[in-house]
Amino acid sequence: MRLKSLIVATLISMLIILGVSFLVFQAIANRMQRLNIEPTFNRFDELQLDSAREEYEVHGRQGLVVYMDRLDHTFTGKHYLLDSKGIDLVDGKDRSYLLPKPPQTISRIRTHGHWIIAHNAPDGKYWFAAVGHLGRLQIWNFLPYYFLVIGVTAALVWMAAAGVILPIRRIAGSIARFGEGDLSIRVRTSRPDEIGQLSRSFNQMAERLERLIVSERRLLGDISHELRSPLARLKFAVKLARTSPDSNAALDRIERDVDRIASLVSDIVEITFVEGDPALRGAESVSLGAIVHEVVRDCSVEAEMRGCRIELSGEIAGDALGSRELVRRAIENVLRNAIRYSPSGAAIQVALSERDHTAAIVVRDQGPGVPEDTLTRIFDPFFRVEEARNATGGGSGLGLSIAKRAVQAHHGCIAAENASPGLRVRLSIPLVATPASPSGSSE
Repeated sequence: MRLKSLIVATLISMLIILGVSFLVFQAIANRMQRLNIEPTFNRFDELQLDSAREEYEVHGRQGLVVYMDRLDHTFTGKHYLLDSKGIDLVDGKDRSYLLPKPPQTISRIRTHGHWIIAHNAPDGKYWFAAVGHLGRLQIWNFLPYYFLVIGVTAALVWMAAAGVILPIRRIAGSIARFGEGDLSIRVRTSRPDEIGQLSRSFNQMAERLERLIVSERRLLGDISHELRSPLARLKFAVKLARTSPDSNAALDRIERDVDRIASLVSDIVEITFVEGDPALRGAESVSLGAIVHEVVRDCSVEAEMRGCRIELSGEIAGDALGSRELVRRAIENVLRNAIRYSPSGAAIQVALSERDHTAAIVVRDQGPGVPEDTLTRIFDPFFRVEEARNATGGGSGLGLSIAKRAVQAHHGCIAAENASPGLRVRLSIPLVATPASPSGSSE
């Protein structure tokens, strides 16, 4: 049978535990009675036997009658001193039915509503016997104890439900609401135990999923917006090519818009790749210093074509754990962005350093910078500050966004600040291996 309610399962478990506990306690009580209580009563019976025997042998039958009457009045039931055959030494009646079968010499039983005790003298000449009525056990005498057990069980079940089951139900309800589309739902908890850890894990998962879903929705909207203009221009250029006497100009416009769409699609594929591999499956140890040198070497040609140069300083000896291609794209996008907005004849500074098992890559250009209120927005997809930067620079506005996502996928961070003149972008990536080596300056 499968129980669909954890509370019912807990209640049944509690009842089973109580039942097993009762059986165990009963076994312990029986053992204590057999090993401790019964030997004490046997010694007490033996003492009564010796006293009754002494009264009979010293004072005769009359002394025995007085002593037995005293026992009857002091304790419940009737007490007898019998000879070896079970004959009552007071009235001469045969009471052998009170004696156990040989070879037993001690008996303590309950039968037919009576308790019967029989104890034989060591020499076998006398038996001490006692018999009495068992009191009728009224069930209502035990009702308070029953209610106490039920109350304690109910309290334990409620404590288990309030402390364990109800929080799990709240978490399950939050998960259901999150699955229905309420991305803002979170589980409020301050518990340090496993349930608190489960709640915090759900909150972290929900936070990341909300960020991803909102980011994808925004990205989809931005893509639609970015594609609308070149597609409209393409449509116009096609009509112009059909009607204009200068078809080459129209074809040139078509080619530019096609190139822009192709570049945009390429950047979208790249950012989707970065976002789709947040756990860096197949991560490996990569040398950041070697990647920076490679990127600087590849971008130097583009810098020279624009009339500027790249100055590299410092060194990174440690390795990072992640994807070599993602790290390369992040550094290359930042550096190409600096080249795009650097004036002719200016130097682009790339400074490397290590500190506290973290590598810092700082790229500074000599361009106009960006307004202070847009420093954090330049890493958003499709965000461009054309009026602050060189309006002829072009670009899809995805380069820095790709760099940010790639760095975050490596548990690092990226930030920008105005350097007056220029813009300084700092990439910080954790290292897994940092050999002892001198660190370079960050600027």
